[in-house]
Amino acid sequence: MAPTLLFILIISLLTPSNTQNLQSAEEEAFISILISQQGLDFLKNLLITKAISSVIPLNLPRIERTAEIPVLGNVDMVLSNITIYEINVFSSNVKPGDKGVAIIASGTTCNLSMSWSYEYSAWFFPVEISDKGNASVQVEGMQVGITLGLENRNGTLRSSLIDCGCYVKDISIKLDGGASWLYQGMINAFEGHIGAAVENAITKELHKGIPKLDSFLQSLPKAIPVDDNASLNVTFVKDPSLSNSSIGFDINGLFTARKKIPVLNNEYKNSQPSVFCADPSKMLGISLDEAVFNSASALYYNAKFMQWIVDKVPDQYLLNTAGWRFIVPQLYKKYPNDDMNLNISLSSPPSIRVSEHNIDAIVYADLIIDVLEADQVIPVACISLEIHGSGIVRISGNKLGGSLKLNDFSMSLKWSNIGNLRLNFIQPVIWTLIQTVFLPYANAQLRQGFPLPIIHGFTLKNAETTCSSSKITVCGDVEFTDPGSNQASF
Repeated sequence: MAPTLLFILIISLLTPSNTQNLQSAEEEAFISILISQQGLDFLKNLLITKAISSVIPLNLPRIERTAEIPVLGNVDMVLSNITIYEINVFSSNVKPGDKGVAIIASGTTCNLSMSWSYEYSAWFFPVEISDKGNASVQVEGMQVGITLGLENRNGTLRSSLIDCGCYVKDISIKLDGGASWLYQGMINAFEGHIGAAVENAITKELHKGIPKLDSFLQSLPKAIPVDDNASLNVTFVKDPSLSNSSIGFDINGLFTARKKIPVLNNEYKNSQPSVFCADPSKMLGISLDEAVFNSASALYYNAKFMQWIVDKVPDQYLLNTAGWRFIVPQLYKKYPNDDMNLNISLSSPPSIRVSEHNIDAIVYADLIIDVLEADQVIPVACISLEIHGSGIVRISGNKLGGSLKLNDFSMSLKWSNIGNLRLNFIQPVIWTLIQTVFLPYANAQLRQGFPLPIIHGFTLKNAETTCSSSKITVCGDVEFTDPGSNQASF
C-alpha cells in the first residue's frame, strides 16, 4: 500500500504512566490523544480509498497453460497484459486488538482486462491453428485483510507486518474476439490461475507497503516548532495502547528550547491524564496535562522573554512624574516633570493550574519605576506584584490558544530610593497598567496558540474543550484537507 497506511495509525491515544518528580523529560508523557471507533472508521475509509488509487492499475504476470479439450486435443493457451483496473470495496472494518491493528475488506470486487491467445494442432487437421482476442474478468466475493504491529523504539514509532492475505471466491470471464466455442474451455483452464494471480498480486502489494510505512513513521519529526524559540516534544514514550475501540501512543508533550539556553531544573508532576469525550461520536480526543503549559511558562522565563520596558501606555501622562504628583508626591518633588518608564520582569515562571471549572494563573513580577533624566535611567522604586488571573482556551484549526483576564492582585514595596510609598494610592494606577498594558500583551501572545500533535494534512473541526482536574481536553472530528501530501510532518 502507499504511505497513507500511516493515517489510520498515527493519530493516537496517550496514557501516561504514573510518575513522581520528573527525572527525565524523555521518559514521561503529558499529552493524551484518543482516536475513537468513529475516527478509526473515518481513517479506514480514507486509507482504503487512497490505497486503491495508489495501486490501480495493477499488472499481473502472464499465465500460460496447456489444457486438454475434447475433440481438439491439447491446446496451448496464454493470458497476457492482465491488469486490474478497478477495485470496489463494499464492506470493511478496522479493529485494534492485543496482537495489532486488523483491517479487513470483505465483499470486494475487482475488474480485470487481459489479452488471450491459443494455438493447437488437431489430429484430424495437422495445420497449426491459433486465435487471439481480449477478455474481461470480474472477481467477486474477494476478502483482503492485514494485521499490523506497532511499537516504540527510542522515541520513534515502528511498524511491522503480523499477517496479511487475500482470498478470491468467484470469477466470471467474458471473451471478446476469437472462437466463442472455446469459452468454456478457457474458464475451466484459467479460473483458478486468475484467482491465484489476483490473490498473490494483492498480497505482494500489502507486503511492499509495510517498509514504506515504517520508513514514513521513522521520518516523523520528534518536535513540532512553535516559534523561533520553542518546540513541542512529540517523541513517543511507550508502546502503543490498543483497546477494542481505540488506538493510542504515549508522547512527551512538554515544551523544549530550540536554542541552547540555560534551563532551570524544573520538576513536573504527571497526573496521568486520560481522555474522555462527553460526545462519544467525536473522532478524536486530546488531553493536555497542566504540566504542558507550565513547561512553556518555564521555557520562556528561562529564555529571558518575560521582561518588558514599558514606555508607551494608553494614558501616557502616567509615564511622567507630573502624573504621579498626587500619588507619590516625593517622586514629583525630586524629579519634577521628568519622563518615566516601567521595567517589568517576572521573578519566577507563571504558574498554571487547571481545575474542573477554571484555568487559574499566578504571575509573580517586579515592577521597577525608572526616571529618565538627561541620558540617565534612574531606578527609584521596585514593587513586587502577585497577579491572579483566569483563562479560557480556544481552538483555531489545529492550534490551541486562549486568553487571560485579571481577577485580583496584591503588591508590596521591595525597595525604594524615594522613601516609603503609600501603596493604597498606587494600587489603582497599577490596576490600570495591568489591564491596559500587561494583559493585552499577554493575550496577543496567547492568541497565537501552539500546534496540537496532529499529522500534516488533517484538520480539526467541530472541536470543543473541557477542563477537569489538572488537564484540558479537546474533542472533535477531523477532515483530510491535503490529499496530495505525503510529508512526514505534523
